[in-house]
Amino acid sequence: MSEKHELTVPAVVGVLGGGRMGAGIAHAFLLAGSRVTVVERDGVAADAAQERIERDLAKSLERGSVDGNLEEWSENLTLSLNHEDFADAQLVVEAVPEVWELKIQALQEVERNLAGTAWLATNTSSLSVDGLAEHLARPERFCGLHFFNPVPASKLVEVVLSKHTGDELRALSVQWVKGLGKTPVVVNDAPGFASSRLGVAIALEAIRMVEEGVASPEDIDNAMVLGYKFPVGPLALTDIVGLDVRLGIAEYLASTLGERFEPPQLMRDMVARGELGRKTGKGFFDHGS
Repeated sequence: MSEKHELTVPAVVGVLGGGRMGAGIAHAFLLAGSRVTVVERDGVAADAAQERIERDLAKSLERGSVDGNLEEWSENLTLSLNHEDFADAQLVVEAVPEVWELKIQALQEVERNLAGTAWLATNTSSLSVDGLAEHLARPERFCGLHFFNPVPASKLVEVVLSKHTGDELRALSVQWVKGLGKTPVVVNDAPGFASSRLGVAIALEAIRMVEEGVASPEDIDNAMVLGYKFPVGPLALTDIVGLDVRLGIAEYLASTLGERFEPPQLMRDMVARGELGRKTGKGFFDHGS
């Protein structure tokens, strides 16, 4: 059965970064009726982002999960290399890699090109939203909107409130997530928030079990899927997210929450070998074509 959401999201949205997460965020807002501008670093990346987004839009229509018109959605999508094209955006979501200095630089550059009434969000999965906010001129207009991969299929968005987030944005951010047809989980800023902290803790223990020879990746995942009703096992999910991404999160959590989040050596070795999961074709499982 198809479903349609009324426009309870900003009419004009910007997304910084058109990788897998940024493309998914753009896809979600396009389906909800927004005009979306995606800013990328160069023409090759912009072309790849456009192809990625339009492919996901077509898949949504094929599945019959939404009503809409592919041509109309495509007309509402703009790819750009210029931050100045965020000038009329009512909300911009930053979706660049999880590198602290890069996040700060990207958010500051976006903020300089926004209207004073616009809102700004980060899609960080673990970095301190409080800490990022302190580098901005208008921290009260900033929050975390942590989307999950793959964004089109995921029903969850973690709304992360910093101590600076204003009351208006606290209410609006929940409304936007509902307008996307997703469920908001509201958390106050803390290392790893709720989802990454728990998800990474389970994944790290599963990796230690592989490292110690307790069981195979297949059997560990089957235990969690069949015994605990996980929709996907922790090792398969690590392959989907990317071992490099989860390694970065684990290192950050270890630095803030202590050695219980210290990444296993097996994880470090796999990342060093380029075994990053689905995106490289090999992780804990083979993903070859």
